[in-house]
Amino acid sequence: MGGHPGNTPGDAAEFDGGTSRPSAADGQAPLFGAGSQFQEFFNDPRWALAIVRATVLEAAHPQIGAALIDNSTFVAHPWRRLRNTLRSLQRMFGDDEQVRIREAARLNRLHARLNGTDPRGRPYSAMDPAARAWVVATLFESTVTMCRLSGQPLEQHAMERLYAEFQAYLAAMGEQAGQLPPTLTEFWSYYDHVVQQELENTEAMQIILYRLFDHLPAPALLGGLPTLWATGRAVVGPLLGAITVASLPEPFRRRAGLPEVPGAQTLMQGAYLTVGLARFLPDGWIRADAIADLLALSPDSDDPRARAVTALHDRVRRAGALIRLITPLPPQPEPVSRTGTERSAEEFFREVLDQTGDGYLDWPDLAAMARELSTRLDLDEPEETRLYNAYADWWRELQSALDTDGDGRISAHEYATAVPSLAGPALIKVAEVLFDATDQDGDQQIDADEHRTLFRTAFHRDTAGTVRTYTRGAFIGDFLSFMSGRRRSTAYDPLFAQA
Repeated sequence: MGGHPGNTPGDAAEFDGGTSRPSAADGQAPLFGAGSQFQEFFNDPRWALAIVRATVLEAAHPQIGAALIDNSTFVAHPWRRLRNTLRSLQRMFGDDEQVRIREAARLNRLHARLNGTDPRGRPYSAMDPAARAWVVATLFESTVTMCRLSGQPLEQHAMERLYAEFQAYLAAMGEQAGQLPPTLTEFWSYYDHVVQQELENTEAMQIILYRLFDHLPAPALLGGLPTLWATGRAVVGPLLGAITVASLPEPFRRRAGLPEVPGAQTLMQGAYLTVGLARFLPDGWIRADAIADLLALSPDSDDPRARAVTALHDRVRRAGALIRLITPLPPQPEPVSRTGTERSAEEFFREVLDQTGDGYLDWPDLAAMARELSTRLDLDEPEETRLYNAYADWWRELQSALDTDGDGRISAHEYATAVPSLAGPALIKVAEVLFDATDQDGDQQIDADEHRTLFRTAFHRDTAGTVRTYTRGAFIGDFLSFMSGRRRSTAYDPLFAQA
């Protein structure tokens, strides 16, 4: 991969007050918001490749890899994870300082709940300062590498500015100075050390590189077109994996024993160059958040764009029928109706309860539900803790009733065999806490705006004429019907079941 670009000591930016970050008051562009280097890259289509690469490098860190395996929903719900990540980055790098402070506090509360022990007995914590710094380092370095691989390497001053912005991002999270080196020159030595000495061929990294790409579930937009999605994934999945492996630092590829497809380097550079051509489309045509929202849009959504999506679905479904005739792919299952019909116990376990996708129900799965709801409602303390505690009580109730072999988790077989009624006191408490958190004005009703806040799957939703006012009893009844009756719901399925 060659040496690091632009690490000349004499070209370092001027720093202020010993903070290791350029001042926004010295006539340069701001560190956050409009005019920052980050904002220029956020909607760059090449950044999709860079984010995948950065995620692989993050997962190769032992602490981060263990936290992902035990707690993350990236396997079962990758598209939801992507939307939440983009939304968080928008908040952190936006113009509004109060939004940034609020988001940083939310992320810190989220990370403080992620800790445990990996299979080798080593403790991990998502609040570990070195691990948090490595996440930021991979985003910065992958952005620099993205530009280099696409034939447009960053000039030294632009690289300095971008590094300062990511340092400011880490500082906004409350980390003390020194977790990232103060200068760009020192950063490259730090980066090489971590790559060569600390990264491992973790299970999380293997899943992202091979299992995730090869078995990536369809986004909501293409959820009813299994044959078409399987055809595209069969081609794109292995290519994306090969491109990502080829872009990783060579010392780590060798040490981790990652196989490299012949010609992968050429393929990788061609991919970055080709994707980069989309930058020349008119302004506004490519927006990362809009694309993520569109992928989450299902035909039965109440979003006004759904009408166009429905028409597109009809056309693509016909194409899918043709592909099914001419391709050797094995038959794909027909899409399941999402119109409120019953789902089997196995489907409910897989689609709703097993949020982490490891085949078992345990506390991280229910914590993921609480995390998603807290994010949707933008909860602060103490409402967030109250919701987590309600889910913890429900987990203890489920474990006591269903964990027949005493291994601390519930298998799909244990769940399906028991055929339980889940509407016990603890689940009712979850519903009550969720109602109180959604009913922000405290009038004991959930109006259209409050309903939209909880159930939207995109930034812009038109729910006029589709949302009735919820009383406490009606809201709790619908929630219990979904969680215990295993009925599909156009409101709750996007929250818990969509990928």
